Amino acid sequence: MKIFNTLSNQIETFTPIEEGKVKMYVCGPTVYNHAHIGNARPIVIFDTFRRLLEAQGYKVSYVSNFTDVDDKIIAGAKAEGMKETEFTKKYIEAYLKVREDLHTLKLTSTPKVTETMDAIIAFIQQMIDDGYAYIIDGDVYFSVGKIPDYGKLSKQKLEDLQVGARIDENDKKADPLDFVLWKKTDEGIQWDAPWGKGRPGWHTECVVMINNEFKHTPIDIHGGGMDLRFPHHENEMAQEEAVHHDHLANYWMHNGMLVFDGEKMSKSLGNVVLAKDVIERLGSNVTRWLLNSAHYRAPLKFNEEAIEQAQTEVVRILSSLRQAQVKLALATNIKVSQVSHTEFKKDFLEAMNDDLNTPNGYKVVFDVVKQLNTEIRARDISYDRVAELIEALEWMLGILGIEVEKVVLSDDDRALYAKWQKAKAEKDFAAADSYRSELAKRDLL
Repeated sequence: MKIFNTLSNQIETFTPIEEGKVKMYVCGPTVYNHAHIGNARPIVIFDTFRRLLEAQGYKVSYVSNFTDVDDKIIAGAKAEGMKETEFTKKYIEAYLKVREDLHTLKLTSTPKVTETMDAIIAFIQQMIDDGYAYIIDGDVYFSVGKIPDYGKLSKQKLEDLQVGARIDENDKKADPLDFVLWKKTDEGIQWDAPWGKGRPGWHTECVVMINNEFKHTPIDIHGGGMDLRFPHHENEMAQEEAVHHDHLANYWMHNGMLVFDGEKMSKSLGNVVLAKDVIERLGSNVTRWLLNSAHYRAPLKFNEEAIEQAQTEVVRILSSLRQAQVKLALATNIKVSQVSHTEFKKDFLEAMNDDLNTPNGYKVVFDVVKQLNTEIRARDISYDRVAELIEALEWMLGILGIEVEKVVLSDDDRALYAKWQKAKAEKDFAAADSYRSELAKRDLL
């Protein structure tokens, strides 16, 4: 398996720290609003990646957090006249519903910032004690200058960042690049800390939760959107080096943004389409197929043309699969031998193992569909081959997270099919047409 590692800026062979096991952490949402369809892209991408790993025998521990402490949460709770805990609970449940509707596998753990506060405070105190952080008027800042290779993940030079940084006249920070670890506040939810009441900075929360959940670092994979490389992931990495003198993850994976009318979709730009609305309109399978249709590191255009293409492709695949399933189920006096591993599975894995190349994986899916259509339309159907292709296609769709309805035939369905076959053989065309019409109504042709 090959993965593009943002840290090395190149494709690398994936080698887990512990053979047969993968530890993966993907940054989750700040729960102050409903997830938009751009937020849903990493949900689908990293779930697909997990499925791909598990299909090859890896045991995956997949953790993704909820940031339930934030200025936007405080403002949102005030606006809706709710307690912050009630406010975040509402949007956590909405987010989990989106995950469920997108057919994602259950996560190993979903830690919340509010449940990790003791560990966050202890982690910040350690940075203060070791000279990597300082206190000013109850606020705590991280000393970026203490990390010699700061910027290595986002490929930015410290001197360039310093030139581009702005510092307000009244800013208390020792250096404009230093970032907040703890914010002194008397507004909203807050906690007691040795340096004063307040709440943590965003960049500290995830690194602490990674340490909490996995007990030691580095982990195998840290993932998230491309927009998190800097400053969020860069700052996570810096803090891990400060406290544990180690790196946080061996592989860093970042997905490209979803583009709407030429612009990145984001709540701040106000050009959002909610994930729940897209799923309601398109259905889970089409939404998921659409979100995986471009390579995960590339931008994904979200427009009517892309939607229509995804709808057409999913209908084509599932219709062909159902027709083949029905053919196989209605076949009488046919004994299907042991289904074997097809060449198509090998091709699919080869495509997907090349840095999660879903577009090339899709090509293999369509190759199977084409072959399946040829087989079921043949005069002398090879039912062994049909069964093999059905199994291969269902396996691929399973890795892609596309749910397939199993064909279940009743005795009445089988009897009707037998009558149709008999009428055709006896050249009773009127009866055959009638039986055929009824079979079509039952979606059995």
